[in-house]
Amino acid sequence: MTPSIFRDDVLAGKRILITGGGTGLGKELARAFVSRGAAVYICGRRQAVLDAAVSELTAEAAHGGSVQAMICDVRDATQIEAMIDTIWADGPLTGLVNNAAANFIAPSVEISPRGFEAVRSTVMDGALYATLACGRRWIEAGLHGSVVSMLVTWVWTGSPYVLPSTMAKTAVHGMTMSLAVEWGRHGIRVNAVAPGPFPTESAWEKLAPIPKAHVGAASDKDVPLGRYGQMPELCNLLTFLQSDGCDYITGATIPIDGGHHLAAPSTFAELGQLTPQDWADAKAVVRARAVQEKSQRSSG
Repeated sequence: MTPSIFRDDVLAGKRILITGGGTGLGKELARAFVSRGAAVYICGRRQAVLDAAVSELTAEAAHGGSVQAMICDVRDATQIEAMIDTIWADGPLTGLVNNAAANFIAPSVEISPRGFEAVRSTVMDGALYATLACGRRWIEAGLHGSVVSMLVTWVWTGSPYVLPSTMAKTAVHGMTMSLAVEWGRHGIRVNAVAPGPFPTESAWEKLAPIPKAHVGAASDKDVPLGRYGQMPELCNLLTFLQSDGCDYITGATIPIDGGHHLAAPSTFAELGQLTPQDWADAKAVVRARAVQEKSQRSSG
């Protein structure tokens, strides 16, 4: 397991918001930031999930770190503004991680306007609203800040069968470069990270809902380094970008995928092998999970 390469207090005094921070990559980043002294805010739509994450991470908190949960639908600019106002009442953020995401696999001809909106509004709109809400306040107060958006290597190659995500993530890639130039004079850095295959508790299940769909999941044999990513490696990179040690990095989308996108199709191109029945089976599984998650939000 890759160790942390930073002092335990490297993020002491930092106040960082992670959207979609209750599960998956977001929760692991929150864990790393808290362990290094940061005051971390995580937001999402499911109260029970957020409460469980806070309880887990608080038990591990050390070196002055802390974690708080905020209920917020990042698709709604009004909710984001209200959340940021609440956070700012205790003090300004120093960093933002745009991590909230939505995705599903499907032939592009079957994508409905509602399905496209669900992904676009979470990935693109959510990142834009959160970034602007923080950026305005930093600029008005003359404060520096760091924005990091979680992207994918598809922003350079495109990917079939995940078209809404590809389009939305590519838009955030464009936002990253544009705002880095516009906000550089204010001392606000805007970067992005494009992880390769990092196994998480739920992401791969959603993108490979049936056994045959696993043809689209990366094999560690396709990665030049011969393995999947380890979470501490990703956390080390995000910690660096949120620290005071990289003030000259802005406008960059940094791949962390073991060279995967350079050596093999890091996309879902192989899903072209699925039959219409395979797609129908996958859709049924995805719909069932969506109903379950909606029930969890309602009960939370």
